[in-house]
Amino acid sequence: MKRVLLCALVLILVAGMCFAGGSKEKKVINGIADLEGLKIGVQAGTTGEAWVQDNVKGVKLSSFKSGIDAALDLKNGSIDCVVIDELPAQAIVDKNPGLAIVRDPEFSANKEEYAIAVKKGNKAVLDVVNATIKELQTNGGYEKLVAAFMPADGNIVIPQIANDAKAGTIKLGTNAAFPPFEYVEGKDIAGFDISMGEYIAAKAGVKLDIVDMAFDSLIPALQAGSIDFIAAGMSITEERKKNVDFSVPYYASEQVIIIRK
Repeated sequence: MKRVLLCALVLILVAGMCFAGGSKEKKVINGIADLEGLKIGVQAGTTGEAWVQDNVKGVKLSSFKSGIDAALDLKNGSIDCVVIDELPAQAIVDKNPGLAIVRDPEFSANKEEYAIAVKKGNKAVLDVVNATIKELQTNGGYEKLVAAFMPADGNIVIPQIANDAKAGTIKLGTNAAFPPFEYVEGKDIAGFDISMGEYIAAKAGVKLDIVDMAFDSLIPALQAGSIDFIAAGMSITEERKKNVDFSVPYYASEQVIIIRK
């Protein structure tokens, strides 16, 4: 009899623990209307983080150094979903078959524009950046970058960009955990933004020096003069415009939700 009662008690305790765990239960998430009260992962310092903080009631927010780190916690059931930009989300899902992307019309109707950031008042660098972006957009170079890093067949081919500079460098700050815009390829950092940075350096007549750091450290590093510009899939926001000057936009993206299948 005691053994039966003990087994029953253990079952009750286990059931209670499973119920309390929350995130390991099946959550039905079809869009942003289903996010209230959930455990949501985001990348620290991003517009996804700001959107969740401002728009999701009762959220239990977890901020990570990268979207990949957030996805790992999603896979093990520590959080319910991840809110992140669409292309990095697609790269994560492609490598993790147990995850899927949910889109929402509100996100689609409010796309964000990526731009390169320079230190406030640094007109010399901003002029070179803007001139490079506009040149790429008119001479076919932009389309080639899109085809290289966002190919229909999924086979990325990193372009070789000539630079004959003999001296001088310009420092590009990035967070190499945001494919296809910036990511680690072997021992190197590659991506759409990195190649665009190579074009900027070539136009300025200097070599490119890439500095990888946490996303939320980029603007402080720019303000401190540790880097010359930021190319990191950074969206233009009014809050950021108080601290940096932005180039002309070069890409439009939207937020999506990553869930467990």
